[in-house]
Amino acid sequence: MSGSKIDIDEATRTELEAAAFRRLLEHLRTRTDVQNIDLMNLAGFCRNCLSNWYKDAAADRGLELSKDAAREIVYGMTYEEWKTRYQSEASAEQKAAFEVNKPAH
Repeated sequence: MSGSKIDIDEATRTELEAAAFRRLLEHLRTRTDVQNIDLMNLAGFCRNCLSNWYKDAAADRGLELSKDAAREIVYGMTYEEWKTRYQSEASAEQKAAFEVNKPAH
């Protein structure tokens, strides 16, 4: 180990990244009080971005994954079900912040 970086093999790195991603998904699934617009305004990404990145990663490996299937993986339920259960209308302040901060991805 040199400094703060450790030497790990590619398979272990992938396993650690996958575990961290699964933990992030579980965290986001339990924090239904945090709206996507809040995530976008604070971090520049949201659950939908994660599902798009997941879909893109599948495509990079030659796997066909629909947008809805990728969202279900991220949300832990269908997107429509999540919206019905947990999504609230964005406030004027949230919408204004989004217009200022929205990422170009």
